[in-house]
Amino acid sequence: MADIGKIELSSAQKAAAVIVSLGAEKASQVYQFMEPEDIEQLTLEVARLGMLDAAQTEEVLTEFYQNCMTNKAVTEGGLEYARTVLEKAFGSQAATSLLEKVTKSLKNREFAFLDKADVKSLYSALQNERPQTMALVLSYVDPDKAAGVIEQLQAERQVRVVEALATMESASPAAIKIIEAEMERKFSNIITSSNVKLGGVDYVASIMNNLDRSSEKAIFDHLGMENAELADEIRKRMFVFEDIVTMDDRSVQRVLRDCDPRDLVLALKTANNDVANKLFTNMSARTAETIRDDLEITTNVRMKDVEDAQQRIVGVIRDLEERNEIVILKGGKDDIIA
Repeated sequence: MADIGKIELSSAQKAAAVIVSLGAEKASQVYQFMEPEDIEQLTLEVARLGMLDAAQTEEVLTEFYQNCMTNKAVTEGGLEYARTVLEKAFGSQAATSLLEKVTKSLKNREFAFLDKADVKSLYSALQNERPQTMALVLSYVDPDKAAGVIEQLQAERQVRVVEALATMESASPAAIKIIEAEMERKFSNIITSSNVKLGGVDYVASIMNNLDRSSEKAIFDHLGMENAELADEIRKRMFVFEDIVTMDDRSVQRVLRDCDPRDLVLALKTANNDVANKLFTNMSARTAETIRDDLEITTNVRMKDVEDAQQRIVGVIRDLEERNEIVILKGGKDDIIA
């Protein structure tokens, strides 16, 4: 990784540095209160983060602590109360600087809900709007997103929207509020329905795999009542087919007894050598020979069929675990007594 110790960090990089400093266990606790898309973005920043020296790490953590205190003080007692608390803690100059930052963040920017919208959602909501309306809305999003929307328009509308953007004059606050309300209504269905499908669910699943079982059950019990679809989506991703290699042989043998042989054939079409060896070594010689023969004659298989078969096998594993017939090791948090 590159050494970024001497480079000015962005807000996202600072957040990643804080998460890394917390360690996996505490980071997992923080993630429980975050939206899936925010977890996804933060995880990307953690992956990109290079080496930070001790001085810069301390600087980031100090800033994080100051921001936490500032927000807490403002929330509890307002700006004047916060100023008194911060001046006592950090001095007059630092207090003024911190309050300036938090005051700016408290101001709601127009069309703020567009920040999390992707190009596809933007185009779906804007494609039938007048060029002037499209131009106004696109002026509030990142240039790359605006370009992505304009690229999908017909040539004539592309020109009109670009012209409207280039010649745009200041709009009245009342007009902006009307358009903002209409756009937010359109986006409510598009964005809300897609949020639970984001890649962040994968990382949530990995976090859940590292929680103790009592915490996992409590979270799923609550989440299942609030959002059953999301709970089910996370459950499906908590144990993937390739994780079979982490299971003990006795558990694998128990799973194989409940698996459809046809599913095993399909699932093994794309399985890596470790998974294949784990399965074959826990079958009887006759069964292994039959599966291998079927693998050779099974051709032209759709990837969806393979993935569905693997998911059905994972379903068997999850069912057996819930009935306490097998044990799945989760992030080293379970102690196994022979």
